[in-house]
Amino acid sequence: MNILAYNPGHDGGVAFLKDGHLLFSIEAEKNSNYRYSPVSTHDVFRILGELEEAPDVICAGGWWPRDNFEYLHGCNIHVGYRGTTKTDIIADQRKFLGKNIDYFSSSHERSHLLCAYGMSGLEKGTPCYALIWEGNIGAFYEIDGNLNVTLLGDVLNQVGNRYAQLYGLADPSFPKDSPYFRFEDAGKLMALASFSKRNPPSAEDTKLIDLLLRGSYQELSAYPLLKNSKYYNIGVTNEEFCNLAGIYSDRIFDIFFQFATITLTKRLPLIIAGGCGLNCDWNTKWKQSGLFSEIFVPPVANDSGSAIGTAVDAQFHYTGNPKISWDVYSGLNFDETKSFDISQYDIYEPDNELVSDLLAANNILAWVNGKYEIGPRALGNRSIIAAPFTENIRTRLNIIKQREQFRPIAPVCLEEDAIQWFGCHHPSPHMLFTYTVNTDALAAVTHVNKTARIQTVSSTSNNRLYDLLLAFKRKTGYGVLCNTSLNFNGRGFINNIRDLSIYAIEHKLDGFIIEGKCYLIRSSPYYQQYLNR
Repeated sequence: MNILAYNPGHDGGVAFLKDGHLLFSIEAEKNSNYRYSPVSTHDVFRILGELEEAPDVICAGGWWPRDNFEYLHGCNIHVGYRGTTKTDIIADQRKFLGKNIDYFSSSHERSHLLCAYGMSGLEKGTPCYALIWEGNIGAFYEIDGNLNVTLLGDVLNQVGNRYAQLYGLADPSFPKDSPYFRFEDAGKLMALASFSKRNPPSAEDTKLIDLLLRGSYQELSAYPLLKNSKYYNIGVTNEEFCNLAGIYSDRIFDIFFQFATITLTKRLPLIIAGGCGLNCDWNTKWKQSGLFSEIFVPPVANDSGSAIGTAVDAQFHYTGNPKISWDVYSGLNFDETKSFDISQYDIYEPDNELVSDLLAANNILAWVNGKYEIGPRALGNRSIIAAPFTENIRTRLNIIKQREQFRPIAPVCLEEDAIQWFGCHHPSPHMLFTYTVNTDALAAVTHVNKTARIQTVSSTSNNRLYDLLLAFKRKTGYGVLCNTSLNFNGRGFINNIRDLSIYAIEHKLDGFIIEGKCYLIRSSPYYQQYLNR
């Protein structure tokens, strides 16, 4: 059965399942489009170009409330945002290319649950707990062997919104009367929380936290007391604010932890979905809690996985099978057809020893390989890579990325070396957990609290990157590199050579590698130093 599904909300995407295998998941923000974009017309044409045969089922995820204008006036084509039961679906038939095909829609909430369950390693029929925490939802569930979902409790609504909200309070550039938080602020607060010394909160701090976590999320201007807070527009790198960020982060986690301790007592596996599933510190705390037999977080925990989840839900509805096979590198191939000024580059054929030498000489390079990664994390196919040894490299990478210097840089590591440098005993291929760094030699990838959000690589998970890491280890003794996403600020991964060339020149990379072929910028001072050694 061929199933084509799309997520109509932000972080829009389209996924295609063929007989239980994920053939592709195309996200609207990729190829240098704005982050969090919905699916648009050009995405539709791009997706139709990927299809080799007509689907048997077309699906739409839920997004809009059931009581919105379209629903009230007869456009009943989407199920709403919430809803967990098997009755929270639409299943009928529609015309497509002149033939009748099945049409399916289920709730946004179910898309998260089915995405996490379908992609997990749990066998069909395995009962588990589930946690969805994202912009609007913060809830625990129990899923039985027949995939009946029981809502155990709405623990804290709009948890993701509230997490980002604190950052907006301290940031002078954030308009306090904005009815919306900024999606990117949650990740920034996660980085700042690591700077916290966890000094005991003052009475004022406690009162502020209680205020932000009370009732429903509101814009900051709705709380008159906040304007008199010492944190109002204080600046996000203020030491006291950083301390508060850590306390606030712990407080939110503890609300869910206390509920889980009392209610989730069967020690089942836990699957996690929603944008807060990208909070590596929280994922690590769940793993260390001892409450669950295992933890699974998909690499598309945020809404980038919603189309996949709706496709899984449709497959379950029509076939009874909620499980799929998948690969994290299920995006689109890199487009090398666009023109760029090749005269600015020296070009070398694939040579990992050359690339390792360049990286060891402090050149910073873009690395492009195969299809892009699904989800928001660069996992070695659309990455910027560099040597991991110095603070200067971390500083330069954040300048290249045009982002704040408090943001950490993640390491990518040979799977077999992860235990030595990071105390990581298991594969961690999707950069979703934090580990303690065991050496002072990896300064560029060690966050202020001595942790790192690592990606491990094996010969089977990403062979080309694995071979480069082996070559770099032969050169330096460390099978570790800096790994950060290849994208313009506020855009999704770069996926064509024209954008890549513009980025490399404007952001002062030293070159880029495409499928192992090396393009080095002749005007780069680091490359010239390498040539003149």
